Amino acid sequence: MGYTRRMAEPRADHDDLRRMVVQLSRLVEISVTLNATLDRPVLLRFIATSAADVLEAESAVILLVDPNTRRLQPVASTGSRPPAEAAGAVPQEGTIAGTVLRERRHVILNQVDASRAPLVRAPELPRPEARSLLAVPIFSRHDAIGVLEVADKRGGAFDESDARTLAIIASQAGVAIHNARLLQDLQEANRDLGRLDKLKSDFIAVASHELRTPLGVILGYAAILREEAGGEGSEHAEAVLSSALRLRALIEDMTHLHLMGVAPESLMLEDADLCSVLTRACESVGEMLTASESNLALRLPDDPVPAWVDVARLELSLANLLNNAIRFSGPQAQVEAELVRRGSEAWLRIRDRGVGLAAEDLERVFDPFYQVEDHMTRRHEGLGLGLSIVRAIAEAHGGRAWAESPGPGQGTTFTLAIPLP
Repeated sequence: MGYTRRMAEPRADHDDLRRMVVQLSRLVEISVTLNATLDRPVLLRFIATSAADVLEAESAVILLVDPNTRRLQPVASTGSRPPAEAAGAVPQEGTIAGTVLRERRHVILNQVDASRAPLVRAPELPRPEARSLLAVPIFSRHDAIGVLEVADKRGGAFDESDARTLAIIASQAGVAIHNARLLQDLQEANRDLGRLDKLKSDFIAVASHELRTPLGVILGYAAILREEAGGEGSEHAEAVLSSALRLRALIEDMTHLHLMGVAPESLMLEDADLCSVLTRACESVGEMLTASESNLALRLPDDPVPAWVDVARLELSLANLLNNAIRFSGPQAQVEAELVRRGSEAWLRIRDRGVGLAAEDLERVFDPFYQVEDHMTRRHEGLGLGLSIVRAIAEAHGGRAWAESPGPGQGTTFTLAIPLP
């Protein structure tokens, strides 16, 4: 008899150790899985199922605090009964879950007698006929946000070791729920930003469209008055025309604001002759050339230069470079536009004899909203977007854009390199 007892004790210890190893490995698996997903419903179902498996319980339920009503809302459960989510919110008063949440401690109830059964059969339970229960609080940071309950342990009673194990699962659940909430908040913030960005784009599109028509009339009449009026009247018309041209440049910058983030897949590519593209871009700045009494020399190769490009956006890039050259060269400017082949690329070059650039500004001028001149004392207006758009469109085509200048006061050459087929 004594021999049997001595053999039984090591076997019992061995069983306990094996059970502990299984539990630890299961807890590691739970941790890995919880860190692998941020889908809230999937997380909650997995936590409930894992808690029931690890504690060898018949069922489990998760209740989270409703931020408005402060009641406990069942959000996930296990078992063959209807899901606990259908039970509705649970008050914090008079329920096991409420006690666990308020007092921030675990509760163990084993072999509940008939007099205490109504408390155990509270609406939050995953099994209405449950006779034993273990419940622990769920924390997010330092806040108690919910309760994790398991009911009816198979082949035994819940003890303090089970409570510690369930508390570990609840702790992992709290971190996972917190991360899922952060992701949800981030997604909602991104949606809000998307709506705001669309609202901004719609406003800019409508405003620029409405401003173009009256501005075109002002430009037309100002040009006529400058030609027909004499003396002081001609000077006034010149001032109106100059201001209207600056306003048009600002409107164009606003209209094309979205092109700073143009993606290659958004391009409408077609087979086009770059000679024709550059020619049309030069024609588009005719009014500005006339208003500033500037000259534009266009140099093209004898043969066509076919390329696969988004014609509208490439013309816009070249028009930006031409406008930039005219504005920063002053009245009676001399501007050159040139198209040359360089190996497997076509180089579209716009050269002026204007204010030029210092070496440290050759790259910075392509930054959005960058101004070479101080914003309080500068003589040349603009939002500082034109060159950013030029580079964005060039890179979307798989090309490049850069600036060259001997130095301040010695002019600048901007080059747009486009790959050829």
